[in-house]
Parts: sequence; structure tokens; C-alpha cells
Amino acid sequence: AMEAEAEVRLLLQEAQESIEAARSYRRELEQRLQGLQQAREQIRETATLTREVLEQHFSDLKGTLKKLLDERLISLLQEVDTIEQESIKPLDECQKLIEHGVTTANDLLREGESAVHGDVGQQNEKLCSFTKKALHIQLDSLPEVPSLVDVPCLSAQLDDCLLTILKNEIFRHGTVASRPPVQLEEFVEKPGGILVRWCKVDDDFTPQDYRLQYRKSTASHFEDVYVGSETEFIVLHIDPNTDYQFRVCARGDGRQEWSPWSIPQIGQTTLAPHEWTAGLEGYSLSSRRNIALRNDSQSCGVLYSKAPTYVCGQTLTFRQVLPGIETVGQPDRRDSLGVCVEQQNGSDSLQRDKAVCVSTNGAVFVNGKEMTNQLPAVTSGSTVTFDMEVVQLGPSSSEGGNFKLRVTISSNNREVVFDWVLDQCCVSLYFGCSFSYPGWKVLVF
Repeated sequence: AMEAEAEVRLLLQEAQESIEAARSYRRELEQRLQGLQQAREQIRETATLTREVLEQHFSDLKGTLKKLLDERLISLLQEVDTIEQESIKPLDECQKLIEHGVTTANDLLREGESAVHGDVGQQNEKLCSFTKKALHIQLDSLPEVPSLVDVPCLSAQLDDCLLTILKNEIFRHGTVASRPPVQLEEFVEKPGGILVRWCKVDDDFTPQDYRLQYRKSTASHFEDVYVGSETEFIVLHIDPNTDYQFRVCARGDGRQEWSPWSIPQIGQTTLAPHEWTAGLEGYSLSSRRNIALRNDSQSCGVLYSKAPTYVCGQTLTFRQVLPGIETVGQPDRRDSLGVCVEQQNGSDSLQRDKAVCVSTNGAVFVNGKEMTNQLPAVTSGSTVTFDMEVVQLGPSSSEGGNFKLRVTISSNNREVVFDWVLDQCCVSLYFGCSFSYPGWKVLVF
């Protein structure tokens, strides 16, 4: 009985496993069916959109072509009218002259016949008057009439070359692509932004420029966010935990038209944007509080981030934004950009303990001490980046012992790398800046 019961339990277990396997198999099949349905919908939606684009484009072409042909026809007809009027005008004048001559000759004939056949008593006087009039009229002078070879003979010079050219161009005009030459490749979360990367997937396509667009998933229209030759771009002003759709296209080398759009893809960031602390006298902030402008207040101090939002493993970027003039503020040896473990109100610079920073002249400070290595000076449009990774020292490093961060600071294609030793575990840091004179304007992301 025990063996039978064990056998039943084994069969039940095998049956349960088979049921679970069947459920898993069904789920996989359902997912594949869903994938097929999505693929079918994509084909149908893009085919419908392509038809609409083609119909609209060729409708516009037909309208434009008809308009151009009508304008050309009107121009040629006006040219015919002008030639006709200019050519007939002298003929009309000549006709008037001849008709006047005919009338004069008729009158002269009647007068001459009257003089010849008139009364004998008055005949002498009439014949004398008639003879004088005939001599005055100059009956041997005739107006010149142009021969047919000397007058215009209008004709329309039309040939089939235009139709041949149009036919060849029309047959070559437009293509239908089943796959765009560029596709979105990767989304990387950034604080308040997304780094979008794309790649070329058509080996026969030589790109000159790329065009990136995005829209919030609730919006109806895409908008341009980048046009250029790079294959990646950081899209800022992104609301955290919100879906955005992205698409990219390219323009071939030496061409004006853009390629078809890539398949739209959804990206989002879960990282809150970096923000400066509001309310510090001496600094004015943008509406999103990611740009700080040193104003003309006499107050000095360090402007810190609102919270320790810089996390090791990410890249922190400071960019010197043009403040509407071509020069930045006057430099000072205490001016700095950098990160720190904690805020220290009352300090006038980041060149202090528990902080690493770069001064505006390119000097690098670690815990207040200047390093030998130096970076280029910060000028208009300069970008300074901080990258940090944790390097553990000993098993008790997370319990208050030595804690080391490997720091890489880059500026204008140069970088310095060093280890920053702290006495406490710290993977979330504040960032800050300090400027003594007005005119400095810094974007952080």
C-alpha cells in the first residue's frame, strides 16, 4: 500500500510538473502570438501611413505640375499674342494707307470722267483743274507691301524630350523602403534625461546627418531635439518615470531629403534631475533649477545641489553656458566646480576637505590639496565631467574604515584619474560650484 501511495504521489508530482510545463509552454506560445500580432500591426500601420504619404505627395506633385504647365501655357499664349499684335500693326497701317489711296483714286476718276464728258463751255476749266490735282496726287507713287517671306509665320516648337525627361524622372521618383537605414540602439538613463544612441543598419547607406525626434507618450506630435553628425545625444528636461517615444532618420551624403523614420521606441528615466539649491544670494537659477548664473551680488559662497543626487557609477557633467556674451566671468583662484560628501555652509570654495573639484584655471584639488596634474582652463562652452567608481579597501570598509573612490575628471579631451580616500562609505554625493565674480553660467546634468 505504501509503495502504491508513493507511486501515486510520484505520478501526481510528474503530472503537476507536466501541467506547469504546459502552462509555461502556453504562455510562451501566447507571447509569440502577441509578438506576431504586434508585427502584423506594425506592418499594416506603416503600410497605411506609407500609402497616405505617397498619395498626398503625388497629389501635391500633380497639383504643382498642373499649375506650372498652366503658367507656361499662359506665358506662351501671351508671347503669341504679342508677336501677332506687333506684326499686324504695320500691315493695318499700310492697309489704311492703301484704302485711302483707293478712295482718292476713285474720287479722281469720277472727277476726270466728269471733266472729259462735261459741257463744252466748262470743259476747259474742269480739265485744267483735274490735271493739276492728278499731278499733285502723284499717281506713280505706290505704298510698299511686304512679301509673305518678310512677315512672321508663327508656329509652336514642341517636341517629346520633355515628356521623355519627365517620364524617366517620374519612374525614378520615390522609393518604398521596408527597413529604415538607421535604428535606435540604446537608451541610457541620466538624471532628468536620457542618452539616446543609434546606429546605421544599411551597409549601402552613407549618412551625412542624423535627425532625432521625441515626444511624450501622451503628445500627438514629435519634435526635433537633435540634428547633426553624431550617433548619440543626451535629451534633457525629461520627466522621471514617464514614457517618451523616440525616432531617428538620416540624410544621405550629398542629398537633401531625409530617409524613412526608424521604428519608434519608448525610453524613460527613473533618475530625478540634478538641481541647484534655490535661494542662495549671489546666484540666479533657471526655471528647472539646472542652470545657475552668478549675478552681480556682493555675497560669496558655495552653491550646492538640492540633494546628494550624484551616484557613483554615473557621469556628472558641468557645462559652461554662454550667458549672452562671448566671455565668461572674471576668474578667481577660489572658483571651483566639483563634488563633496556634505554641504558646509559658510565656506567660500570647494577647495576643502571631503571634496574634489576643478578650479577655473584647470587646477585639480583633492581634500583641499592641489594635484600636480592639471586640466585646461574653463572657458565659454567648456564641459567638465566627473566619473566615480567604488574601490573597496578591506572587509570593514563599509563599516567606517577607509573607503576609496576612483575619480576621473575630464575636460576638453584631457583627463586626470586618481583615488579619493574617505573615512566613511559614501556613494551619493552633493555637487557644487563657487564663483567670485558675475557672468559665470553653469548647466549641470
